Amino acid sequence: MIAISLRPTNRKWGTVSFASTLHLCPILDLLIADVPLKWQPDVRLGLQEALVNAAKHGNNLDPSKTILVEFFVLEDQYWWVISDQGTGFVPSCCCNLKDESKTNILDIDECGRGLYILHQIFDQVHWNPEGTELRLCKQMRNWGKLALGR
Repeated sequence: MIAISLRPTNRKWGTVSFASTLHLCPILDLLIADVPLKWQPDVRLGLQEALVNAAKHGNNLDPSKTILVEFFVLEDQYWWVISDQGTGFVPSCCCNLKDESKTNILDIDECGRGLYILHQIFDQVHWNPEGTELRLCKQMRNWGKLALGR
C-alpha cells in the first residue's frame, strides 16, 4: 500500500509512505518529478540506493513495516527525508568515503559502495542519532558537477 500527500498549491513539499518493498519505480518517479531532467538519473540512483537500504536493511523487507519519505524544496535546495522502522544504522565500514584515490566506484569495498554513491550525488547526507532517518540534500548551485564523474 502506498499513501501519498501531494503538494498543496504553491507549496514545495509532500510525503509518501509505503510498505517495505523493492518495487520502487513509481515512488522514485514521484520523488524526482520536480528535479531538472538532466539531473534526474543521478538523483534517482541516489534515492533508489537510500530506499533499498531502508526497505532491505532497515525494515528487513517486512511488509508490515513502512518507509516514510518527506520531500521538499527550499530556495535552491531539494531535500528528501527517509525514515524506516528498523533498529537503526551506524556506518561501521572501514572505507574512507573522502579518499580521492578511489575514483572508481568498483574500488570501494562492497559495504561502502552505497554510502559512496550517496555522498557523491548529494551535498548533504545525515542520519539521525538512532540511525532510522536519513536526510539527503541536493543544492541547485552544485548541479554543475556530474555526480559519479561521468
